[in-house]
Amino acid sequence: MHAASRRHSARLIPALTAAAALLSACGPGTDASKADEPAPKVTVTPAAGTKSAKLGSRISVRADGGKLTSVDVKTDKGGKISGRLAGDGTSWASDGTVAPQTTYTVHTKAKSAKGKESSGTSVFTTQQADKVNKLTNTPSGGQTVGTGMPVSILFDQPIAKDRRAEIEKALTVTTQPKVQGAWGWVKDYSGKDRIDWRPKDYWPTGTKVSVKGALSGINSGTDGGWFARDYNFGFTIGADRKAVIDVPSHTMTMYENGKNVGTIRGSAGSPEAPTRGGVHTVRSKNAAETMDSATIGYGDKWMLDSKWVTHLTASGTFLHSAPWNKSIGVENNSHGCFGMTTSDAKKAYDFLPIGSTVEVKGTSNTEKTDVGNGLEVWQESWQQWQQRSALKN
Repeated sequence: MHAASRRHSARLIPALTAAAALLSACGPGTDASKADEPAPKVTVTPAAGTKSAKLGSRISVRADGGKLTSVDVKTDKGGKISGRLAGDGTSWASDGTVAPQTTYTVHTKAKSAKGKESSGTSVFTTQQADKVNKLTNTPSGGQTVGTGMPVSILFDQPIAKDRRAEIEKALTVTTQPKVQGAWGWVKDYSGKDRIDWRPKDYWPTGTKVSVKGALSGINSGTDGGWFARDYNFGFTIGADRKAVIDVPSHTMTMYENGKNVGTIRGSAGSPEAPTRGGVHTVRSKNAAETMDSATIGYGDKWMLDSKWVTHLTASGTFLHSAPWNKSIGVENNSHGCFGMTTSDAKKAYDFLPIGSTVEVKGTSNTEKTDVGNGLEVWQESWQQWQQRSALKN
């Protein structure tokens, strides 16, 4: 019996050894196919180490032998670059093109079908532009403005007509609550190119406005150069305050939320220099200013000190004190402005915020005021304004 037991045990040992071998080859402890599979190879373009990557190009990332799980791109200026992953997960492309003289750091991660991972970092620098274009935005960030204020962007350098559509697409206006509006290209009174966004109708009081310009890396044309950065600013719409000048009656009536809150007597433009008609937007204000006839084409005829000056057009249509005028409220004898007593001019100055509107009625002036002559977006109908968009043509 003992011998038989020994013989039986001897026959079991090889079987157990074979089973153990089978477990070591096929069990969860070791995956031979994963061990043999290479990690995904990730390629970044422009290539790592490039010192003068071409302007106008996009950043692209491709994974061979797997899918991208993470792409993070940052600039030496603190910016983060957005992009889109392809549907199959093997490639990624930046939303915009590279900016001038900027260093980009690209961090990537990828994974193979069987879970093999790879990660890498790629750094490159772009070319320096021959010319850089900048912009000035109105209103400035954080301001509270009137219900007639457009978003106005003035460019330092010219914008080629064939570049306008791309630039317009890169500009977005977000409002709370939602307000319908449109961009329109304008030639500023200074001669520079400008693009404005106006709502279809006057802004509702309390509207929050956010403006973003994803312009970094966009070429504005041979004469304009490249944009080197993105822009982001916002402002708030304040009280609903407006004024209406009735030229024949020598009056300006002020309204808040549609209600008459007071009338001021004054002197509008003479028959020889009638005040410009239509709806004007208050563009700026000065507590004190010297009225120089040379600035509006009248040579050296006068040099008068005025207070509480509210600017409408860039060509010189103002609301202001006119202590030298002895015919205020009786005769229209100015050179196109609306002159008042000093105390009434201060009332108007204090009441009308930048971005509020002043409508001139009953004037004999039939000259159309160009949109670029100040913030004159309300001189055109909504249908006319929409035709200024580069995306409409």
